[in-house]
Amino acid sequence: MFKNYITTAYRNLKKNKAFTIINVLGLALGLCVCLLIVLYVVDEFGYDKYNTKLDRIYRVNDNIKFGGMNKQFAQSPAPLAAAFTANFPEVEATARFRQWGSYKVRKGDQNVHENHVIFADPTLFDVFTLPMLFGDPKTALREPHSVVITQSIARKYFNQEDVVGKALLLNDSINYKVTGVIKDIPKQSHFHFDLFLAMSDLQESKDDSWLNNNFNTYLLLKPGTNLRTLESKFEPLIRKGAGGQLQGAIRMDYDAFVRAGNFYKLNLVALKDIHLHSNVVGELDGNSSIQYVYIFLAIAAFILIVACINFMNLSTARSANRAREVGVRKVLGSLRKYLVAQFLSESIIVTFFAAVIALAGAWLLLPYFNEISGKVITITQDTLLWLLPLSLLSVIVIGCIAGSYPAFFLSAFKPVDVLKGKLSSGFKAGFLRSFLVVFQFGTSIFLIIGTMIIYNQLKFIQNKDLGFDRNHVVTIKNTDDLTNANVLKDELMTITGVKNASLSGFTPTGGWRNSTTYFTNEMRDTKNALSTQSWVVDENYIPTMKMHIIEGRNFEKGRLADSSSLVINEAAVKQLGFNDPVGQDLFVIVDSKGEHQKRMHIIGVVKDFNFNSLRDNVTPVVLSMGYSTGQLSVLVNSSDMAGLINQLKQRWHSFAPNAAFEYSFMDDEFDATYRTEQRMGQLFISFTTMAIVIACLGLFGLAAYAAEQRTKEIGIRKVLGANVSTIVGMLSKDFIKLVIIAILIAAPLAWLSMQQWLKGFAYRDTIKWWVIAVAGFGAIIIAFLTISIQSIKAALANPVKSLKNE
Repeated sequence: MFKNYITTAYRNLKKNKAFTIINVLGLALGLCVCLLIVLYVVDEFGYDKYNTKLDRIYRVNDNIKFGGMNKQFAQSPAPLAAAFTANFPEVEATARFRQWGSYKVRKGDQNVHENHVIFADPTLFDVFTLPMLFGDPKTALREPHSVVITQSIARKYFNQEDVVGKALLLNDSINYKVTGVIKDIPKQSHFHFDLFLAMSDLQESKDDSWLNNNFNTYLLLKPGTNLRTLESKFEPLIRKGAGGQLQGAIRMDYDAFVRAGNFYKLNLVALKDIHLHSNVVGELDGNSSIQYVYIFLAIAAFILIVACINFMNLSTARSANRAREVGVRKVLGSLRKYLVAQFLSESIIVTFFAAVIALAGAWLLLPYFNEISGKVITITQDTLLWLLPLSLLSVIVIGCIAGSYPAFFLSAFKPVDVLKGKLSSGFKAGFLRSFLVVFQFGTSIFLIIGTMIIYNQLKFIQNKDLGFDRNHVVTIKNTDDLTNANVLKDELMTITGVKNASLSGFTPTGGWRNSTTYFTNEMRDTKNALSTQSWVVDENYIPTMKMHIIEGRNFEKGRLADSSSLVINEAAVKQLGFNDPVGQDLFVIVDSKGEHQKRMHIIGVVKDFNFNSLRDNVTPVVLSMGYSTGQLSVLVNSSDMAGLINQLKQRWHSFAPNAAFEYSFMDDEFDATYRTEQRMGQLFISFTTMAIVIACLGLFGLAAYAAEQRTKEIGIRKVLGANVSTIVGMLSKDFIKLVIIAILIAAPLAWLSMQQWLKGFAYRDTIKWWVIAVAGFGAIIIAFLTISIQSIKAALANPVKSLKNE
């Protein structure tokens, strides 16, 4: 029986080649998109799963409200890990990370900058699963000046992996002994480091300050630990550890600190949740968002539904062609369940061929998909172990879903009605079919509007006045390697095309960040405390960045008093509540115990500039004058940028012949902040294109069958004098009405959804009315052109052929 179903289904599909091709292509495109999205989602949910103790690993986050700041940090105080181990029996092990920027590593007679360097506790390997190829994980980081490296670093510097006992010279000053070689950190990890330095080398790690949050602290909890119960014990620990230090720093105890509306809280974040659910200050790497995963899953579902709708619509539109077959089968005694099985067999066969094409298409498109999504997804044997069974299951499920309505619709025909010719008009019965067409194009229009709004927001970001000039600034990296960086700065300013230069590790598009609290009086009154970014810059910083002094003056070289002067931004002025900020004094603590403070004098106010993402409002920043290395920002204006960069490189090598010349353009650094949104926009364009193509394939098929079933009507109209445009309009109007209805439904839904997305940006573009109009008009044009191909063909046909049997 089953073999008969397959044979009959194959013959029917072969007989109706156009129908089969359209259905196979539509389903193949839909399945291909879904497969790529499934691979993306599986990759996103796979982060940190290489850790065998994943379910028991947590990171400690700090939540702090003070001095106008209310933020969450992925970092915590140095003594916290030891306090957890001593006070909470639920904690099996702890491990800390501390970042200190890049390090120079000697390779031959050259220094190579390694950016993925971290200080780590020796208990690192008790918490995380980092397989050690050579060395002993129990002792690898216990001794000072020891380093554990990845196998890639071992090959890079020693051309082999077994390098335990060998030495690496860091920063031209310290020889670190390699005590372990681990496998490369998996791509699906929330941190990616290549060199792990012994924490014992870092004096800061022994600090007892509870008010400085610089360490990423991880806990390995014992099995069965109640998370809520453990977190309820944190507040007394904070009170004990930070209470006395608060008294010294801000001259109030912990209870007074809380009564003033401030708080200092700890909470735990599961390791498995960091990549998709955490985006706070101090993350070890850029994370993704669960929001985008949900969006892509919704797109996959909609596109697959659109593809299934094609099959349903085309199958039911062909009902007149299959009606006599159904009638004859029923007269000969065929039961309805066998007819349903027959039609479902056809659907499953179509889905099977579509799935084969989709798998091949996904494999071919995977490199392109990786490029625009920023992923490194590969199809491995492990992938095939779940992908092939999932594909076979999908063939059966999607085949049954797509074929269910046509199967039950066609098998319900009554033989008497069929054989009397009462079902000659298979296309016209169709509220459900009309609904499905509306759904198809509604989905496409929704995606078109969403794509245009994302593009406009990115364009808005690119063109927004940020309060500084990012388009003409070159940043030269690693100037802290130089002993005479200021001399290099002066040298560069003699080059034609260089307009200014500033030496500071703090830049609006990246670099260093430093939080400090300023007080408006010597008594350190917390009511008017200012928790702010505090950047050390030179006198050229503001003109180099083309920032604008709106009140007071800039720093001046050689003016000794400016060593105790400040330039603050408008947000800081607003936070402090000053009507006349220039001339006011602020006080800042200058030691870790809070025993000493320094009086600072405000000499100027700079116009607000964006130094965070445009998702956030501008926050206070205070500039002070001093010596800060790290980056050299060069304001340039040259028609020969390549030649100018070459001159900068030559001057660099005259100062640092053994150091690589590394630079970037500030506008590229700015763009990198919104790389996720840019990738989202590119993926939206790709998915929208797919959805439109699938919808048009279905519309093309429906138009073909509509024209076929009205062949005699068209012939009569032509004989009576109707022209081609009249006939095209007649055949098109019903479909265009459905597309207009789709626009009316999809446009407000898209507007509401994208308005919600835009709320994630503090600075955002408004949704223009013409975006909706262009999307709607574009959908009508696309639909009309698709229909017109068949309509014009039908209108140009010889009426004699359609009427010769009448």
